[in-house]
Amino acid sequence: MPYDNIDVTEDSGIVTITLNRPDKLNALVGHMRRDLAEALEHAGSERTVRVVVITGAGGGFCAGGDLERAAELMDQGNGEEFSRLLGAARRVVTAIRHMTKPVVASINGVAAGAGCNLALACDLRIAAAGATFTQSFVKVGFHPDWGGTYFLPRLVTHNKACEMFFLGDAIDAAEALRLGLVNWVVPDSELEEATRKLAERLRDAPPISVAAAKQAIYLSGSEDLETMLRYEVEAQMRCFESRDGKEGVRAFLEKRDPRFTGH
Repeated sequence: MPYDNIDVTEDSGIVTITLNRPDKLNALVGHMRRDLAEALEHAGSERTVRVVVITGAGGGFCAGGDLERAAELMDQGNGEEFSRLLGAARRVVTAIRHMTKPVVASINGVAAGAGCNLALACDLRIAAAGATFTQSFVKVGFHPDWGGTYFLPRLVTHNKACEMFFLGDAIDAAEALRLGLVNWVVPDSELEEATRKLAERLRDAPPISVAAAKQAIYLSGSEDLETMLRYEVEAQMRCFESRDGKEGVRAFLEKRDPRFTGH
């Protein structure tokens, strides 16, 4: 399905969703939030899709919300429309977390405000060396959204989260890596190739195993040890009974690469 400011491509089980408004550093405007949510929901429901990559066109990942539109809504006193935009953002984050497939943020440049938190919502993050990360909401008198108040304090210490939220200063990719906000940093010119190699590794992994692990990781944030131990048994039994589980064990014993099918 074509979208105005989002491009969606699929290649060999890898769906790439590109925010495509490069002249505005891919700032979110119009129906971009809704379209992004729809693209994610569709990718999540397609059995042939193994992994989803989110990136930006041009020199930025996403500069956050378009403040010109926010100013228009303020002038109109149109809180209802602003609330609708916030609901669409919530739908995006929920789609990422609820889908069973791994979602990778390929951060090619500026990730500010909503763009920063969109990246944090993804399961894995690979960044170009020139990328920057900013919780810029405070600079315009707004509050962090797109799940930022959930993700950031779980990734960094509380005092660092306070610093980023209260001051809104940008950090570079090297600092983001040191803090654990991203998994990998690569030279700008190598980001596309490195992202592709990562996506291919995820695509070739056993989908049932990866999906169960993803669910466990996020479930563990709100459950106790006994609950997680029960979940592990249930998930392990699903893998044990799957064709992929049998294929993985046979391949290991036969000293060959496994061929996982998602069954």
